Amino acid sequence: MSDAPDRAAPGLVQLGWLEWVALPRLGIPLLRAKVDTGAKTSSLHAEELQIIGEAGQHVARFIVRTRKKVYQCECPVKDERHVKSSSGHEELRVVIETTCVLDGRRWPIELTLTDRTAMRYPMLLGRRAMEGRFVVDPGQSHLGGKPKLKRKPRS
Repeated sequence: MSDAPDRAAPGLVQLGWLEWVALPRLGIPLLRAKVDTGAKTSSLHAEELQIIGEAGQHVARFIVRTRKKVYQCECPVKDERHVKSSSGHEELRVVIETTCVLDGRRWPIELTLTDRTAMRYPMLLGRRAMEGRFVVDPGQSHLGGKPKLKRKPRS
């Protein structure tokens, strides 16, 4: 055990290795994200990905499947990038930009779209998305709490 002082930067919120996030512009109110400081970019599970040209701009249409729900998503394509996985495999991925909500904070986030079926969590939160906002305690989880879901009024 170290007696070193806590060096967390002032103003940065502490996250655990697993957090709840919302992606409201994609219509996703609640999603588990693995926090990964070793990953430069963030990624989102996407099935049935289609790139459609609309009014001179490309749009990504895809499905995000969680354990409990399936979301039909659509978002303008920002870029395409080669991403190297932790296993060393390189893949060309579509990049979108959307809004991320975590611990009551909202900010724009870039997400690469990929099939994460073999992964336990549908989203990976990489260090670019956390930079200047958060510090990570890998021994904790869900420090940001669970976003409040807006309930539809009963008819």
